[in-house]
Amino acid sequence: MTEPVVQIRDLRFARGNRLIFDGVNLDIHAGCVTAIMGPSGTGKTTLLKLIGGQLRPLSGSIRVNGEEVPSLGRHDLYRMRKQLGMLFQSGALLTDINVFENVAYPIREHTRLPEALVRDLVLMKLEAVGLRGAAGLMPSELSGGMARRVALARAIALDPMMVLYDEPFTGQDPISMGVLVKLIRELNDALYMTSVVVSHDVAETSAIADYAYLLSNGKVVDHGEPAALRESESRWSQQFLKALPDGPVAFHYPAAPFYDDLMQGG
Repeated sequence: MTEPVVQIRDLRFARGNRLIFDGVNLDIHAGCVTAIMGPSGTGKTTLLKLIGGQLRPLSGSIRVNGEEVPSLGRHDLYRMRKQLGMLFQSGALLTDINVFENVAYPIREHTRLPEALVRDLVLMKLEAVGLRGAAGLMPSELSGGMARRVALARAIALDPMMVLYDEPFTGQDPISMGVLVKLIRELNDALYMTSVVVSHDVAETSAIADYAYLLSNGKVVDHGEPAALRESESRWSQQFLKALPDGPVAFHYPAAPFYDDLMQGG
């Protein structure tokens, strides 16, 4: 297997008094699609922000291409981020400019390419996601699936070494979801990128992932190739991957006994 592009060791991070990560270790390898899965609220999106340097950990190491991200100054952090593409959960398109200008924005922001070349690059990226014909549309004229694909074209506009996908399948109909699944895998392989897919959609994510990490209660509870995880003896893995109602993840949020709560109100 290739050397890790991202290497995380003993990661600890908290929001207020709540510990989100408590000793997380994981590797993300070049050319692979790596899935980060777990129930809502386990810190999956937070992990992407830590990788991108938007947040700083309490302790531990986060290395991207050999650089310690929390130690980077602003100039070096921005330089490192140019190598990362980000597909936000909401798409986050700029609503007052059209599809073409949304994809052109990062190219114009970070390069000094002539306008003719910018045009060619934008059309190439839109062609890759099947939306070259929608270049003149405004975001308000797009379906949810189309908007997510435009956001993907923008994420790969600068040919990043790695793309971070934050819940890419949320809110998509089955056809749009199938298109996105196919695009993530095909673009990763065709451009020899590294992809990190944060999701709780088990079937779709497992279908394209080379390797997966399962997070819960601030720790990596299991990891491996998706096929191996389905056969894991971990009760937590079985509950999550097979959507079982009973298991280590309790239905009730921790609380005082119900009877005691009722009596206090009396």
